[in-house]
Amino acid sequence: MLLAFVSFISTANAASERTLTVVVMGDSISAAYGIQREQGWVALLEQRLREYSMAIDVINASLSGETTAGGRVRMSRILEAHTPDVVILELGGNDGLRGYPVESIQENMDVMAKLARDHGAEVIILGMAIPANYGPRYTNAFRAVFIETASTTDSQLVPFPDGIATVDELMQADGIHPNAKAQSKLLDNVWPVLKLVLDDRSRG
Repeated sequence: MLLAFVSFISTANAASERTLTVVVMGDSISAAYGIQREQGWVALLEQRLREYSMAIDVINASLSGETTAGGRVRMSRILEAHTPDVVILELGGNDGLRGYPVESIQENMDVMAKLARDHGAEVIILGMAIPANYGPRYTNAFRAVFIETASTTDSQLVPFPDGIATVDELMQADGIHPNAKAQSKLLDNVWPVLKLVLDDRSRG
């Protein structure tokens, strides 16, 4: 009985220490466009996880210029390769800037989120916004895509950080991509939701 008890404790400890995997599926915002890769918010996330002594592998599957259609095509392959516990979807910005139909964007986001959940991953969707000069009808519908997708796919939503894109000193010269100074703010926007999901996942 003593040996059985010791074996049970060892197995329980091994399970509790299992390394979790987070996959970030994003575009240039998560691919650290225009800055050093180690300055990007995903690299800062890896650093923060080490500071919290959390056994988490972070896979940055982000590509500059990626759209929701491209992410949808790649998603199954990424899931099979990494078997993530958490998938962060940071996509849609390029779709919006190109004026793609919101119905298509939402369909792609829905498919990606459902694929990830079917593979056993928790999904976190990062809210997106585009400049006001696209007109209120489109910009409002675009913002609603991410809220609706999170609701219909039982995913977690991280609201769009409005206090970055409108601050010149936090943006690169193109006015689209956050600079190195903004990266910690991007991480701080994601962290509260991600930390809760990781804590819950590590207990499960």
